[in-house]
Amino acid sequence: MTFTYESLPMRVVFGIGSLRQLPEETERLGLRRVLVLAAPGRRALAEQAATLLGEVYAGLFTEARTHVPADLAEVARAAAREVGADGCLALGGGSTIGLGKAIALTTGLPVISVPTTYAGSEMTPVWGLTDNGRKRTGRDRAVLPRSVIYDPELTLRLPVDTSVTSGFNALAHAVEALYAPDASPIVSLMAEEGVRSLAAALPVVAADPSGMKARTDALRGAWLCGACLGATTMSLHHKLCHILGGTFDLPHAAVHTVMLPYVAAFNLLAAPPAEQALRRALATDDVPGHLARASAALGAPRSLAELGLTERDFDEIVAQAQNRPYANPRPVTEQALRSLLTEALKGTLSP
Repeated sequence: MTFTYESLPMRVVFGIGSLRQLPEETERLGLRRVLVLAAPGRRALAEQAATLLGEVYAGLFTEARTHVPADLAEVARAAAREVGADGCLALGGGSTIGLGKAIALTTGLPVISVPTTYAGSEMTPVWGLTDNGRKRTGRDRAVLPRSVIYDPELTLRLPVDTSVTSGFNALAHAVEALYAPDASPIVSLMAEEGVRSLAAALPVVAADPSGMKARTDALRGAWLCGACLGATTMSLHHKLCHILGGTFDLPHAAVHTVMLPYVAAFNLLAAPPAEQALRRALATDDVPGHLARASAALGAPRSLAELGLTERDFDEIVAQAQNRPYANPRPVTEQALRSLLTEALKGTLSP
């Protein structure tokens, strides 16, 4: 057996109440002027973090938006310059953490990430910016957070519907990592355990959103799934989701949730080891069907049509998907793409 595995430089602080360790993390990094980033709906939590930061708190930017518009990223960079920030605290979901990455990409400012969803962006060197209806992505270690604080308490107020779609977003990272061209036994172990932990926790979270054990298990699973994405190459699933989100402004996590069973059905035929790992993790002989049924049972959207897509949009999606080559276990022809999109549009796998 031969393989290459490159670990990412990442410090993780995990545990209930770990947000209180924020001052120690800023001190360890030598930060003296920290700009706090958040989405508009997370202002109260951002102010709580500002209080914890004390004298190193430099300012608050609460305009983070999904898909990280390029013009917004420039406004955030200007805000960092204006307050003389020597670091940023990204507090929230993938939109806020993505904004922190956009700032780090061009300024080199160190970022501390405190995720409040299961998106997993905090574990990857992948950045994304949306401009003129196109989402550009890239990989650069400069955008990696210097520290990540996982505090399950911060997910208690995450609505059930968002918890579910965010969780399926994370599952997609692990699924694609299992058949990535640069997969390794180490990544595969993390992916299988991440899927197992998160998939078991989500129904419990949906039934009892205040249950701390399930919230902790879900966050642990999301961490593992995100780490898998950070260590491997993205394939068809993420390519399509970036197009659907960046060009058609569809909700990021919901798109991942809808697309995952259909891309899995397409790709797992050419990736038997990945399918076997997912069968073990999900305790099923029908991985795509199980994913579709599980998400539907938890109230998630079942089809792209529910999210606002129409068949008229297929030409643009296919053109973008075939414009740039990317790794995938199966060849992606125009006919295959249209068939896959048609099934996802109709939700044919859902009960």
